[in-house]
Order: sequence, then C-alpha cells, then structure tokens
Amino acid sequence: MFQRRRETQRKIDGSHVSVRMSAGRVCEGAGWFSWWGFSPARNLLSLGPVKSEGEMNVLLVGSGDPRHILKTIADSPVEENLHMWVIESSMDVVARQLLLLYVTLMPQEKMGINEKTEVFLELFGNTEIRSQTEETLRRAASQLILSVTEIMEDPLNACLNTTLLKFKERDELARILKLWIQPAASSPVIMSKAWDYRVRQHLGTRYDSRKGCFDWDLTMKLHEKGCGVISKQQYVQWRGKGLAFEMREGIYQTTNPTLLSTRVFNKKGDKVGIQGYWGDIVSSPYLSFGIESDDKKLLKTQNGQNLHTAQDISFANLQELFRCLSSRRRYLTTSHSDTEAEEAPTLSQQKSLNDLMHLSGVSVTFLPLDSLLKLPQKQKYRHYFNSVYFSASCVHQLDPMMGQIAAPDAVLVVELAKYILDLNKEQEAGFAETVANLALKAGFEPWCEGASDGASDGASDGGSDGVHAVFVQQKK
Repeated sequence: MFQRRRETQRKIDGSHVSVRMSAGRVCEGAGWFSWWGFSPARNLLSLGPVKSEGEMNVLLVGSGDPRHILKTIADSPVEENLHMWVIESSMDVVARQLLLLYVTLMPQEKMGINEKTEVFLELFGNTEIRSQTEETLRRAASQLILSVTEIMEDPLNACLNTTLLKFKERDELARILKLWIQPAASSPVIMSKAWDYRVRQHLGTRYDSRKGCFDWDLTMKLHEKGCGVISKQQYVQWRGKGLAFEMREGIYQTTNPTLLSTRVFNKKGDKVGIQGYWGDIVSSPYLSFGIESDDKKLLKTQNGQNLHTAQDISFANLQELFRCLSSRRRYLTTSHSDTEAEEAPTLSQQKSLNDLMHLSGVSVTFLPLDSLLKLPQKQKYRHYFNSVYFSASCVHQLDPMMGQIAAPDAVLVVELAKYILDLNKEQEAGFAETVANLALKAGFEPWCEGASDGASDGASDGGSDGVHAVFVQQKK
C-alpha cells in the first residue's frame, strides 16, 4: 500500500509541517502537510490600518495554498506594484503552489474559465481526478520542470519565481514534478487505500461508525462555526473518499499525485520514508474558497437550508478571482520577445510558460525553506515587508527578530485555530493567547480597531470572528 524507502542523502524530516498547538500536541486530523489552509481567502492588504499606495511587499509563511495570494492580487489596484514572497514548510507544498498558480495563469484562449475553475478545484481538493485533468497536470509539470531547472537571473514568469531557491531545493522540486508526469499505473501507492489508512488511524475504534463521526464534526463543529454552506452529502463524501469537488458527470479514478508525499518515521533508529496521504482529513478544502462570498445570493437560505453549497461557492469565488486577475494581464512586446530569443536558445521549449498570463506589476517569489530566520541578516529585507502572514501551522516560527524585517507601518496577520477541529474551545483560546504573546515578543500589539478580522459582509451564518489575529507594530 505504501512505498517505503530509507532516507540517506536527502534530509526531509525538517521540511514536514505539523500543526503545533499551544500545548505542543500534534493535531492528527489536520495532518503533517498543509495542502490547503484553515481559513478563507483574504486580501492581506485590507487587514489592519489602511496603507499608502505604491510598491507593497507581502510575506506569507506556511499559507499552504495560493488563496491569499490570489485574493490580495485580485483586490489590489492595477496601478499598485505588488510583490508576494512565499516561505513553505516543504518542497511538496511549493510544487503544489506552483501548479495551482500555473493553472491560474493559463489564458482564456488556451483554457476557458469554466474548465480552468474545474481543473483548479480538482487538483486542489480531490484525491482522484479525471483523465482530462491528469493531462493538464502533466503538461503543467513538464513546463514547470523547465522553469525550475533552467539557471537564469530572471524567471520566465514573475508569478512563478523559483530563482532564489537553493540548488538542492530546485533539484527536489524537479524530482517531485517528474513524479507527477509518471503514468498513474506506475505509482506504488493506491490513493483510496492511502486515504482509508489515514481515516482508520484517526478514528481508531470509531471507524465502523465513521459516518456518524463525520456527521458530528460537520453539524456540531463546522456548522456551529458558521460553515452552514458545507453540505452533508459533499462533506461525508470527502471524509470518506477524499473527493471534495465533483462538478461533472466524469469518472474520478486517476490518483492525484500532488496530494501524495513522504512522511518520515523513526524505525529502530533508522529513518524510513512512507509515501501516502498525509494531509488534512477533517477540516476540508472547502474552507479556502467555499464558506464566504461577496455575492449574497450564494448565501441565501430557504426553510433553514442553504440554497448553494460550498462547492458552488468555491466555483463562483474562483471564477471571480480569475476574472479580476485577467484584468491585470499585460502582453509581452515583440521587441521583448526578440531579446529573449537571442538570450535563451531554449525559448522554443519554454513557449508554453511565456504563453501564460503575465500580470502587470505583480510577482510571486518562493524563498528557501529555512529563510525565515536568515532574512533579518540580509540588508535587502530590513524593514521591508508591509504585511506578514503566518499560518496556524507555522506560528512556532514567529520569532522576536520578525520586527527587523517588518516595515515601520507593517501589519502582522496570524491564522488562528478556529477551523482546526481536533481542538476544543479551551485549546482554541489557549492557541490565540500563545499567538498574542509571540506577537508581543516580536514587537507587535493587537490592532486597536479589532484584533481579529471578521468575514466579508456576505459571510455565512453570522461571520467567522476569530479566524485571523491582526497586529500592528508597537508604538515606540
């Protein structure tokens, strides 16, 4: 069922993420790899005090998916230069981020917006995908390998910038992308068994009554937390099989290799890598795009029942984000292309990457996995970032040195544990208290106009208070 191999040359245990709570325990349901976030998409520049226009630098630590990147870019003025800097906990997550950004940047003449949205959601939240989606995945992975392995000062696309990664990280990234290109039949892991293994391990003796457990988590936890748009039918199917988004009468039976990863176990002193599904099996991928909407029609209820599901809302929200991003599209001039042709003899091979949309004034740069503690040592990044985001799984990395890389009026945004369902209310509160203490040591204090952000006006079931904590730098 799982592929076992000894880790000799490659030390990867440090790149695995666990959701560390205030008591230091690992939330098994949340998993060890952050394939998606535990909060809805936010325009990070809209949280906290209003910022001046111009050039903005946003640092994201452990966001897990591109939801905040897409939302921040889509909601920012076209005339504003926006630079997103991303640090993740593993190259597996970086590879997924690149893939989802690649799909996002596919122009409408290459892929219609409906198809793009379907492909994005399948790759994002399904353990198994359609054969058509697998073809798109392979094409994207092939092009991303070229981008990652080519040694160049400037990226082929500013939103897919991996030039600052270490050589060994780029090699690892290329290795992961190559695995995605292999035919599904050659994979040693059967995804359905890998998923079921996680469910069995998590539920233990409750496995035989798992549907009742799924229903309890949905009704008494997610719905109570304001996620009434997540339907029982869709949630139970996702909990049972790992299929969150089924938008067509297609056959979803091809393993989604982007959700497979290697977790390192200690076996009698030896480190053994076991490949399987090691992500979230409780909270769901619906949180990122599917529980809030600015379109209030999508949140209407009738006789106490939601008229639209989290899948419907995810689809609509992504379509709107894709439309907004298209408005920032710029076209490479002929002279620019001619210059590139002279400098890059392999440009014909990289044509597909240049065919992607180039967003005006926008860049997304991936930094080395261990760069967070090294940024304060580099002059370029001193007092550099206007907004800094930490996911719940990376809060333990919030260091007192953080104040040195934050701009004078910077805002710190930290994802809280509201949607990590393994925690009770006391543990949630303890986590929020830990976040506040860590922020204080880093020189930040709660934003006086609201330490936590609420949902958009159209949030389902009364909003989502306590989703993120927002801090500003302490006044000297």
